[in-house]
Amino acid sequence: MERTLVLIKPDGLQRNLIGEIIGRFERKGLKIIGLKMISVDDLKIEEHYGKYMDKPFFKHLKRFMQSAPVIAMVLEGVEAVSAVRLIAGATKGREADAGTIRGDLAMSMQTNLVHISDPEEDPEAEIKLFFQNKELFDYERVDLNFLYSPDELR
Repeated sequence: MERTLVLIKPDGLQRNLIGEIIGRFERKGLKIIGLKMISVDDLKIEEHYGKYMDKPFFKHLKRFMQSAPVIAMVLEGVEAVSAVRLIAGATKGREADAGTIRGDLAMSMQTNLVHISDPEEDPEAEIKLFFQNKELFDYERVDLNFLYSPDELR
């Protein structure tokens, strides 16, 4: 099973879309193994978005990400990283496909409701930045055999 990080950004909280967003991942069959509300401090912003620190938009991104709490969650499933990226849609909300979180609910590039792990940027490292091991739970899903074929679970 693969794990990935999702952050519901301050706009998701302010627009009362937390349940809608989490529900889309749950309905797909992804397993929530960690979930919490956090404030993102300067150090965490710099660690997480460090590659953008020299960009003109970084100060606005930082201010936005600190404007309200963020919902951090870890999802698990077969090919979870690509499944979550598909559900979230393209980064720029107004260009995202209908049926995706961003395509249905966002217009912006920055205020686009969710941060999702990029497979090239090490999703496991992102998880470790926001979660301690004791905050992640291993439990058996009773519907696992209805979500995947036996071959996919090997």
